[in-house]
Amino acid sequence: MAQPTTTCSSYKVILGSSSTARRKILSDMGYDFTVMTADIDEKNIRKEKPEELVMALAEAKADAIVAKLRSVDNQGKDDEPTILIAADTVVVYGGAIREKPSSEEEARQFMKDYSGGHAATVGSVLVTNLKTGLRKGGWDQVEIYFHEIPDEVIEKLVAEGIVLRTAGGLIIEHPLILPYVKEVVGTTDSVMGLPKALTQKLMEEAL
Repeated sequence: MAQPTTTCSSYKVILGSSSTARRKILSDMGYDFTVMTADIDEKNIRKEKPEELVMALAEAKADAIVAKLRSVDNQGKDDEPTILIAADTVVVYGGAIREKPSSEEEARQFMKDYSGGHAATVGSVLVTNLKTGLRKGGWDQVEIYFHEIPDEVIEKLVAEGIVLRTAGGLIIEHPLILPYVKEVVGTTDSVMGLPKALTQKLMEEAL
């Protein structure tokens, strides 16, 4: 797989997210990386447009991680650049922005809304070159259409807890939900939180 045009050994990569899905996607892209998380209050960052919100949240995450790195002076080695990847995803349903459900009841309602209908994910990626300070960002949108989702499937997903940890309680890759995904206009990796093509492009631009 000769995709990354710059070899992985020439720079270090930090993923600024604790998301299991994002870690898997970045691994699938062929990168070795370390994980750092940002302690920010996402509810304090409000924007009307979903694309503006996800970019603002990714910037806040990146800024928090950069500050954390500076405090421990982790950029001591100037011989190789370090690339920081921050990302955020929200769901848009009926014109309203949805973030992670605040309760099981809300997660259940979100999924009932999607049943037989459709929603969109809007996801941002922000890549920062910690050596030069150069920052490149972008966002991606995917439309997801669902068949009717049986109540028992919704109950199992809520009980499992996975829908409480995802934007809008929306998942499409889980074996329980997969049969009820009618159409995805866009890429699955974008829905899962890290669009591969956009991430690769931004990493190359930031270097």
